[in-house]
Amino acid sequence: MQTMTRFTRNLLTTTVLGASLLGTGMASAKEWTTVRVATEGAYEPWSTTLPNGEIAGFEPELLKNLCARLKLECKLQAQDWDGMIAGLNANKFDMMMDAIMITPERQAIVDFSHPYAATQGVFVSTAPGAASDQTIKLSGNQAQDQAAIDQLKALVKGKTIGIQSGTAYTDFIEHNFQDVATIRVYKKSGEHMMDLTAGRIDLAFDDVTFFTSVLQNPENEGVHMIGPKIGGPIWGPGEALAFRKGDPELKAKFNQALTEALADGTVQQLSQKWFKADIAP
Repeated sequence: MQTMTRFTRNLLTTTVLGASLLGTGMASAKEWTTVRVATEGAYEPWSTTLPNGEIAGFEPELLKNLCARLKLECKLQAQDWDGMIAGLNANKFDMMMDAIMITPERQAIVDFSHPYAATQGVFVSTAPGAASDQTIKLSGNQAQDQAAIDQLKALVKGKTIGIQSGTAYTDFIEHNFQDVATIRVYKKSGEHMMDLTAGRIDLAFDDVTFFTSVLQNPENEGVHMIGPKIGGPIWGPGEALAFRKGDPELKAKFNQALTEALADGTVQQLSQKWFKADIAP
């Protein structure tokens, strides 16, 4: 008998193993009845934890609507943002819903649903100044965006900027302004607001919808938006649900429900309720 080469043995083993795994995957497609959903519960009005422990806001209400359409029991649980993607891939929960922007880096490790929102970023400050009616649309291409970035650098030069860790906004601030400003990173957005009102930082950068909500709190009196709003393709397609890459059937279910909720106006109605604006993509 002819001796089998190492290459042939490896190829045969790989082929058999691949076929076995494929067959196992096809045979074990999960029938979903209950879905565990992680959210921060601390990013109003997207989600906020009430004194009784209930998590309320735009996303919890949208989730309730989607799960009713799909006849699924959805269990919402609070999870720090820093460990959320790792927790998803470690099977601590099945899905993430936390104002998560679709970015290429995240697409490499998790799957996303259709987007259900698209928002803008802005600076806030306690110093004299006013928000601009201007909205700068950035492409994400450094050469194309440089003139607009230079305009923003003049606004933040010599200042200390607070930003929540691990977000698309974090990357934007660190990449574009670390040469002209000091950047301080916080675990939660509420923490940079506390330091801003206490005078420990000069500016904070976050989502317009977040600031629109928290600036209504008397504790944040004196804090106001400053400079232009920043939107455009730099933030990607928008905010979406995130899933493990091994759960395509769950993603397909929620894409179906989101398509219906966008088509019948549910997303727009909830957006007006919680944000006083239509942020549907």
